[in-house]
Amino acid sequence: MLPRAFAGLGSAHEGVKHWWLQRVTALLLIPLIVWFVIGLVVHTGADHAAVTIWLRSPVTYGLMLVLLAAAFWHGSLGLQVVIEDYVHREWCKLALILLAKAACLGLFVAAYISLTIIAFAGSGNG
Repeated sequence: MLPRAFAGLGSAHEGVKHWWLQRVTALLLIPLIVWFVIGLVVHTGADHAAVTIWLRSPVTYGLMLVLLAAAFWHGSLGLQVVIEDYVHREWCKLALILLAKAACLGLFVAAYISLTIIAFAGSGNG
């Protein structure tokens, strides 16, 4: 949580928390994306079985889940800021924020299910 000195600042009384969450997820994504790109390069040309064995590793699977969660959470936070800044009708703003959050959650769930299927229902090797 944020220090008490930052609590309740801003007109919505939650802007500082939102700002910090965006920065934290951005910082978390930097090493995760570097790790992911290195993993893609290392597995360039590898067959399906080799990639599923890599994804089945607990460390790889866990890091991939954290990457997906951080990416969709960061995207949701960013979409919320854009909507709050550029949509001026309150009912429309609320509807779009809820839709964006639902879409990000739905896409994360789809990515989680896809990752799990690829990693554990893939090739029988490993």
